[in-house]
Amino acid sequence: MKQEHVLLHQKVKRIVASVSLACFGFSALGIPTLAAAEQLNDHTTQSRTATPIKHVIVIIGENRTFDHVFGAYRPPRGQTISNLLSKGIINADGSPGPNFALAAQYQATLTGPAKYTLSPATKTAYQVLPAPLTGSAHTVASDTNPPPFASLSLATMVESGALLPEDLPLLTTGATGLPMHSVDTRIANAGSLPNGPFPLTPSLKYDDYAASPVHRFYQGWQQSDCNVAHATRTNPSGCLLDLFPWVEVSVGAGSNGKAQPAGFNDQSTGEGSTSMGFYNVSNGDASYLTQLAQAYSISDNYHQAAQGGTGANHIMLGFADDIYYSDGKGHPATPPTNQIENPNPQPGTNNYYTQDGYSGGSYSDCSDPTQPGVGVVISYLNSLPNHPKPNCAPGAYYLLNNYNPGYNGDGSVNTSAFTIPPSTVPTIGDSLIAKGILWKYYGEGWNSFVANSPQSVYCNICNPFLYETSIMSDPKLVSEHLKDTTDLYVDIAKGDLPAVSFVKPGGLLDGHPASSKLDLFEGFTKKLVDAVQSDPKLWASTAIFVTFDEGGGYYDSGYIQPVDFFGDGSRIPMIVVSPYSKGGRVDHTYSDHASIVKFIERNWSLAPITKRSRDNLPDPKQLPSNPYVPVNSPAIGDLFQMFNFHQPDPGKFLNNPFASMN
Repeated sequence: MKQEHVLLHQKVKRIVASVSLACFGFSALGIPTLAAAEQLNDHTTQSRTATPIKHVIVIIGENRTFDHVFGAYRPPRGQTISNLLSKGIINADGSPGPNFALAAQYQATLTGPAKYTLSPATKTAYQVLPAPLTGSAHTVASDTNPPPFASLSLATMVESGALLPEDLPLLTTGATGLPMHSVDTRIANAGSLPNGPFPLTPSLKYDDYAASPVHRFYQGWQQSDCNVAHATRTNPSGCLLDLFPWVEVSVGAGSNGKAQPAGFNDQSTGEGSTSMGFYNVSNGDASYLTQLAQAYSISDNYHQAAQGGTGANHIMLGFADDIYYSDGKGHPATPPTNQIENPNPQPGTNNYYTQDGYSGGSYSDCSDPTQPGVGVVISYLNSLPNHPKPNCAPGAYYLLNNYNPGYNGDGSVNTSAFTIPPSTVPTIGDSLIAKGILWKYYGEGWNSFVANSPQSVYCNICNPFLYETSIMSDPKLVSEHLKDTTDLYVDIAKGDLPAVSFVKPGGLLDGHPASSKLDLFEGFTKKLVDAVQSDPKLWASTAIFVTFDEGGGYYDSGYIQPVDFFGDGSRIPMIVVSPYSKGGRVDHTYSDHASIVKFIERNWSLAPITKRSRDNLPDPKQLPSNPYVPVNSPAIGDLFQMFNFHQPDPGKFLNNPFASMN
C-alpha cells in the first residue's frame, strides 16, 4: 500500500506541471510601514462598516461571458433580463429565434494600407459560420497529461482539498475523443451552423471539455466593431459585436512576431467559430450557478474591465487601473521591441497582426496616437459625445495582456522573459492595510508555488499583489496576506475569516475552456458557499461575489461602455450570494471589476486607491427607459444595488438559503 502511494505521488509530480497555467500560454514563474501592517490585529476597525456585511469573499473563475452562460436564463417572476432569449435571438430550446439576425456575424476584408482597424469598411455576412474546432482540449483521459485524469484516485489526490467528494469524478470525464484543433463534430451541424449563436449542448455534453476562443486586447476591441456612426439611443457606443469569428480565424491568439503560416485558412488558428457557442441553463446546464442566481442576486450589466485576457483583468481587480512597464522603481521605461504590440496586419495578409501574442507584443504606449493600434482606439474615444479620456500616462507602456508578474512567490524579483517589472502603483490591499483591515488573497496551489514546484496549479498572473512592490518586498506582509485555499477552510473553521478575501481556484478548477470545465468551477464554488453557510454567524454577515475574470472571447449581446483606452469589455456573470441579496433579483446597474473595489471602499470608508484609478468614477445614472446605459458615462456602480440591507430578519433564511425560490 505504501509503495502504491509513492507511485501515485510520483504521477502527480509528473502531470500537474503540464496543467499549471497552460491555459495562459506560459509557465508560472508608496509602501506601508510595519506599524500600519501591525494594525491588522485591530478587529475594531474592520467591524465599522456601512452595511451589515463584515466579510466580503470574491471568487474569480475564468473566461465566460454572460450570454455564454446565462443567454437562455429566465429570471423569477417580476424580474427582467437582457440576454439572447429575452431579445429573441434564440428560443428557449436554443434554436434560432425570431430576432436571430441581431447577432449575425461578418467577415471583413481590409483594404488600402495595412492598418489595424476597429470597424472595417468592407464586411460580408457569413452564410454559415466557420466550423467550431476542438482547440487544445485533450483527446483522451490520462494520468500523465490531464485534464481529464484517467483515474479517480489520482484526481482525488490532486484536488480533494478543493472539491466536495461527489464532484471529484468530474475531473475524470469529458475528453473530446477527437484530434486537437480539428472540427468539433460533437457539436450538432458543426459544418453548417447558421450565422449566429449556437447551442453547445445537448450534442456536446455540459461536462465535456471544449475549445477556448481568443481573448486578447486588440482582438477584443476589433471583435466589438465599435464606430460612432453605428450609435443609436440604446447603443450610444456604436459597438456592433459582429466580428467575433472573423477575428478568431484571421489572427486568433496572435502572431508572436512570426510570419503567417503557409496555407493559412479558417482552421489554422485552431478555433473556428468557438466564440459563438453558449450553454442552455433552461435545459439544465450550469445548474448550480443557476440555482444561486434564482435564490440571490445576479447582474446582467457587469463587465470585464479591460479588453483582453486574464492578466489585465486581474490587475484591474486589484488596482482598479492598469499598470505599465517600468525600471522597477516606478519610472516608465520602454520595453523590448518584441514586447510592444503592433496589431497592423502583416503585408499580404487579411488581419494577421505584426507583433502580438503570449511570447510577443503585450505593451502599448497608449498616450501616443502614432503607436500601432493606439491611434485607432483614441480616435474612436474622441468621436464619442462624452469624449472618455484614454487615461494613459505620458510615455508609459501599459500591459494589455498576459505577462508574468514582477515577483515570484518567495518574494524574489522575477527575472524570466515576458515579465513586467515590479510595480510601485498601489492596490486595494494597500488601502486596507493602511486602515488596519484584514484581507487575504487565497490562491489554490500557493504553497507549492512558493516552493517553486513545477507541479503547482497556481495562477501567478491572476494574483494582482504579485505585481506590486509594497506587498512583495515585505516578507511579513506576504506571510499575512497571501495564502493557499487550504488556509481558507482553516480560517473558516476557526471563525477567523478576514474582512476581505479574494479566492482563486487553480488551473484545473477555474472553469477556463480547454484546460477546465464550467462544472468544475461550480463544484469549487459550491464547496466554499456551503462552508460559509454552515456557520450561521459567519453567513449572517458575509457577501460572496461569484464572477469571472473576463469573457474569454465568447460572444455577448450586451452593451459595452467605453470607459477609457483599456475597456470596458464584454459582460460577464456576477452573482452576489448573501442573506441580504436573496430573492432572485436581476440588477441592471452598469458595473465592472472596479465596482468590487468601490464596494469595499464604501463599506469600509476607504478613499480611492489613486487619483487616476477607476474607483474615482461616479455611480451611473440610468434611465428606466434604457436601464443599461449610463447617461453620465463614464460611470460604474459599487454593487450596493444588488443588496437589500433593510430586510427585517436575514437570520430566518440561514437554514434554507434557497427559500426565496418558490
